[in-house]
Amino acid sequence: MTSSDYLYNKLAEVFRKQILSGEIKPGEKLPSVRAVADQWTCTVGTVQKTYQLLSEQGLVSSHAGQGTIVIYGKSPNQYMPYRRAQLLHRSESFLLEVLGAGYDPDEVEDAVREALDRLSVVQNVSIPPDRTTIRFNGSHDIMVAWIASHFNQISPGFKLQLNFTGSLHGLIALENNQAEFAGCHLWDEATDSYNIPFIQKLLPGKKLVMITLATRTMGLIVAPGNPTRIQSLDDVTRPNVRYINRQDGSGIRVWFDAHIRLKGISSRDIVGYDREVSTHSDVALEIAEKKADAGLGLEAAAVQYGLDFIPLTQEQYDLVFLDAITSHPAVTPLLDWLVSSEAKKEISKLPGYQTDRTGNKISTS
Repeated sequence: MTSSDYLYNKLAEVFRKQILSGEIKPGEKLPSVRAVADQWTCTVGTVQKTYQLLSEQGLVSSHAGQGTIVIYGKSPNQYMPYRRAQLLHRSESFLLEVLGAGYDPDEVEDAVREALDRLSVVQNVSIPPDRTTIRFNGSHDIMVAWIASHFNQISPGFKLQLNFTGSLHGLIALENNQAEFAGCHLWDEATDSYNIPFIQKLLPGKKLVMITLATRTMGLIVAPGNPTRIQSLDDVTRPNVRYINRQDGSGIRVWFDAHIRLKGISSRDIVGYDREVSTHSDVALEIAEKKADAGLGLEAAAVQYGLDFIPLTQEQYDLVFLDAITSHPAVTPLLDWLVSSEAKKEISKLPGYQTDRTGNKISTS
């Protein structure tokens, strides 16, 4: 490589970083060729070659008399070749590393999906979405995380932003227009039913569309071999059992608090009751790492971590949409997908998920 080639590549990398980081914004001009040549003590031809490369990578556009303008990020529907190439290169490097370490592709896919789960819990959704983004707020669900990671296939050109805050917070987000749809599995003791009593209480008069995603097997997740011999909720009161709880406002927590109360169990008698995590995967991880002995969660999360599972109930997980959003070009394909055989096939791959009600539309009035 000649010194001229080295400089032109170095210049291109400098500008790439400034553009991709947003330091130079879409619509702004890059410095003139002459100005860059003077600053870097190089030839005009070297700078022209740099700008040509940036143009080929879809980052800038040059027009006679107008200069070189940044176009990266100007259109929300653009998927820049350079950005995609960078991501593909990093992904391939990661896959080669983990496959070389003995992991199989299914394990890698499960791990990536779980990582997306965990990242979505801390996403900042206070920023209004652009016109290609649909916001989800509500209860953690492994299938919802899968939908988000495949959303561009279900609704091409759009993305789904997740915020797993719990069932109650999801409905509140709908009321406050902080989400376009929510996910919930809130059991109502008085009616022995899911979600509708809470929707009627929290969102009176709101025009909504509720679709069942799945029924899920929920129970106690315990260590392999169940060394503490846990069989029921009564056993979590034993002093040698460390419990890991879900956060207040989650559907799991609503069910758990109601059922220990029905059994006459005081939360003060449960070691670890005040230790809270935000997802089913977090519960399983605490137990896998031997930081807890039991926690309430999904069978799918237990299987994901190679843990034992004591089933307790079948619960209904519903997606609740604002009626006005159902005609949105990102949401209509999702609703169509939910009633398809393809959706049932994907959902049924998850242990403990049943699809006999998947796609059913339920009246909330």
